[in-house]
Amino acid sequence: MTDTLRIGQAVGAGLRRAMEDDPKVLLMGEDVGKLGGVFRVTDGLQKDFGEDRVIDTPLAESGILGTAIGLAIRGWRPVCEIQFNGFVYPAFDQIVCQLAKMHYRSQGTVPLPIVVRIPCGGGIGAVEHHSESPEAYFAHTAGLKVVSCSDSNDAYWMIQQAIASQDPVIFFEPLRRYQEKGEVDTSGSLDTAHPLLASKVEREGTDATVVAWGSMTKVAHDAATAAAEDGRSLEVINLRTLSPLDMGPVYESVKKTGRMVVVHEAPSNVGIGAEIAARVTQDCFYSLESPVLRVTGYDTPYPAARLEEDYLPDLDRVLDAVDRTFGY
Repeated sequence: MTDTLRIGQAVGAGLRRAMEDDPKVLLMGEDVGKLGGVFRVTDGLQKDFGEDRVIDTPLAESGILGTAIGLAIRGWRPVCEIQFNGFVYPAFDQIVCQLAKMHYRSQGTVPLPIVVRIPCGGGIGAVEHHSESPEAYFAHTAGLKVVSCSDSNDAYWMIQQAIASQDPVIFFEPLRRYQEKGEVDTSGSLDTAHPLLASKVEREGTDATVVAWGSMTKVAHDAATAAAEDGRSLEVINLRTLSPLDMGPVYESVKKTGRMVVVHEAPSNVGIGAEIAARVTQDCFYSLESPVLRVTGYDTPYPAARLEEDYLPDLDRVLDAVDRTFGY
């Protein structure tokens, strides 16, 4: 069975299915219940599952995560919504000092199967602290899985796979893509869906590899379409998993194309793109025809809304980087 869903709807449908399949799954967050979330991702879930499983919390991210950790220790599977990406920092202590380390500290006896949902990235004209891309903070933290969906089908299945995981998962959702529609195969299962911790070649090409995730995946596809009009064939890889990185498909692609561009919204300095570039340079050095290039946000705080289109990587910046890979 195939449905057409917006990405936000697909996340909500995946949450619903996970809650139907496992009575220990519960949702927590600011306005996730009666309001259905500020983006209506959890719309209708409190009505159908009750206030004990869809919990409107105070405006206290540290309290949300601290409570979720206690619940997980007692056998529940909490899914915590961080209303906007920049609001996660008050909970940073709980995430990196407790959530990421409890399983290791307890020698495997205390798993914390918690999902932290974070709408990520800019492009919606929001005010300060609403448009950030903090994925590198969490990918750097041992003990966390970090993933990023970019289309409706992945949103539907990846949220369920994250909830089923015995490890804590930081789940980034592409904020400005919430309203984009896509086909979702709802007839499958967690076993038949693309694995949670696996990247995916979404468009095959021969001349250069473009790696992206989240909101930037669409930009990468748009760049590949535009490049094809000029006779260049770009291979697009949706990374999907940021920790652990699944580099196998990336290596195979670079060995074929000899060139690579990494695209992400977060600033360039010590970003995930730097780690990808380092690994490709280390493991595919003799296949590279030019240096690995990065197209990223700038090394500044996220700007005011009127300037964000100048900050965010776009089609022209990606195509310019592709051109430069052929100029060495």
